[in-house]
Amino acid sequence: MNYRTEINSEGFSIINNVFTENEIKNLIALIENKTKNASDNTTFRKSQDLFAIRQFHKEIPETLDFIFNENLKEIIETNFGKGYFITKSIYFDKPEKSNWFVAYHQDLTISVNQKIEAENFGNWTVKQNQFAVQPPTEILENNFTIRIHIDKTTKDNGALKVINNSHSKGILRIENLDFEKEKETICEVEKGGIMIMKPLLFHASNKTTNNERRRVIHIEFSKQQLPNGLEWSEKTILN
Repeated sequence: MNYRTEINSEGFSIINNVFTENEIKNLIALIENKTKNASDNTTFRKSQDLFAIRQFHKEIPETLDFIFNENLKEIIETNFGKGYFITKSIYFDKPEKSNWFVAYHQDLTISVNQKIEAENFGNWTVKQNQFAVQPPTEILENNFTIRIHIDKTTKDNGALKVINNSHSKGILRIENLDFEKEKETICEVEKGGIMIMKPLLFHASNKTTNNERRRVIHIEFSKQQLPNGLEWSEKTILN
């Protein structure tokens, strides 16, 4: 399961059949049980177009045993090595009739536990007592994200579209990309599959047009220590 070359050259890789039908059923059951009281929780965001759970692995830690099965652990170790930990996790549920879409962007911020000034850390924001900051580019370049697909995801229900190899260009404004010369890929993923991507890869998603639900667990990883007493706010070391 070595996808390192593709991840480094294209900025992403799609791997199907990482989770069994039973593992997906267990994840869905744990999520649905927790979300019965969604209105009481500030880390839950609900609208007609999107339901999201921030700090997902802290809100539903029981999911970790199903998420980090032998397949996923082997994929992480084979392609990235040892020592990585979770830095952030979000659950997205895009309903069947969602008009929610996301324009092309790079993931430029990390979540930290408090605001401490540090060199080359800037553009601070805070949401629900969680601080986000843009770190130096080399931190983003060495992190990666795994998106676990609980539903089959196609171009018709909001699959990510990406600009291949755009992660290699550093931090860019989207208008500085020449779309006529770039390759765009729609990242369709089977139920139980994953997409691995680099934070600086330009990515977007369209509105849903086929009345099919799209649920994804988005997990960000790093193995880097932050300076000046800064700490990843959702740091969870993998067993």
